[in-house]
Amino acid sequence: DAPGDLLARTEGQVGAWLTHLLPGPAARGLSHTLGKRLGSRHGIPHGVTSCLLLPHVLRYLAPRAPAAMARIADALGAPDAAAGVAGLVERLGLPGHLSARGKRMMVWSVFLYAVLAGVTALSTGYWMLVALRFVTGLAMGSEWSTGVALLAETWLDRARPKGAGFLQSGFGVGTFLAALTWLVLSALRPLGPSTWRLMFVVGALPAFFCLYIRRAIDESERWIQAVRARRWAAVTPAGGEGPGAAAGSARRPFSLAKVFRAPESRRRALLAFTLSVATTVGWWAISSWLPAHVTGVARAEGRPDPADWGTRAALVYTAGAILAYLASGFLADALGRRRYLFLTFLGCFVLTPATYLWRLPLPALMGVVFVNGFFTLGCACSWMAIYPVELFTSTVRATAASFIFNAARLIAWVFPLVAGVLITSFGGIPRAAMTLGCIYLLGLVVPWLMPETRGQPLPE
Repeated sequence: DAPGDLLARTEGQVGAWLTHLLPGPAARGLSHTLGKRLGSRHGIPHGVTSCLLLPHVLRYLAPRAPAAMARIADALGAPDAAAGVAGLVERLGLPGHLSARGKRMMVWSVFLYAVLAGVTALSTGYWMLVALRFVTGLAMGSEWSTGVALLAETWLDRARPKGAGFLQSGFGVGTFLAALTWLVLSALRPLGPSTWRLMFVVGALPAFFCLYIRRAIDESERWIQAVRARRWAAVTPAGGEGPGAAAGSARRPFSLAKVFRAPESRRRALLAFTLSVATTVGWWAISSWLPAHVTGVARAEGRPDPADWGTRAALVYTAGAILAYLASGFLADALGRRRYLFLTFLGCFVLTPATYLWRLPLPALMGVVFVNGFFTLGCACSWMAIYPVELFTSTVRATAASFIFNAARLIAWVFPLVAGVLITSFGGIPRAAMTLGCIYLLGLVVPWLMPETRGQPLPE
């Protein structure tokens, strides 16, 4: 308050010098010593590591210096020195613990996904390719669930659904760019029959985004506060866990077990999982046949280069999905979550026969393919970014979203592998698509068994 007070400035400078001089030989320097290791290893400022470690160091030293700890506790008006310092850190708005849910998990997920995608280009056989794609998929699953939870907790409630749809559009844009890249590479064939390997090399590029994530994205303050307050319940008290579920023990429980422990959170997770299975099976099993189906129609019409029409269909399909991603947040807010889900799955079910059974000329079929992408890839995937995060509290939000998204993938992944067997068994692509498309009927019933969350804040 008095920058011209030379005595005060001198005493402040001496105090700062003493804080640098004394920790080395003193036991209190333990927090600084540990902080240097932690900060240098993970790029955390030294002041932050002091906030993280000092309460724990005081708790460790309390038996060795009871009189000093008593004086600190008395000065801070706390039952003990460690609690007093921890409370001071919280009141000052400084970090109280090192979070590892969002930022660090996202960095590692993106990095591993990109590196493993690049390594897949070196596959020497079928089973090596399958194994690498499996572990790459694990990284993608953790990346997605962390991202949607982080976005949900950092955007305003009124903007959250639109932001989630925009985030999901990245999947469509990436798919579109991948299809466009393959269209060019398949025409040029720089590596001949091994040109496909270059697609996985391109897939390694997202590793560079890790540098941006590490520097520019902060952890969710909602999650930090929830962990600090020990709110372990998977749903709010109004959701069925009772008034005493908001605060829990100091030891954090296993979050997936917490999701399935309470009846209401278990019911929500399983119903959302059912919708996720319908979405994923319908998309992976049916959309994977779309290029072959369009290629067959082009060949039947005598079009030149019919295989190129299959690639164009993939681009048109993805373009429809991108439009749906960008519109999904607005639609979900306008219609409500349950009505949005119902109309999404109704559209998916209707578009399956329209795409595979109607005998349309190729230009009209491409128009239907665009609308098919709007529903079966766009709207049907956007709800997984918008809705599940609104059903669960901060301490389990990413875990619940991950289960809903990834457990369905563990079921649906087999369908593209057995696509040939299914086509033969059902007597062709149209019949196989119609049979598997019946799974969309689940989406006409399940949404009405779930809570409506439109206009409501995220559960804490």
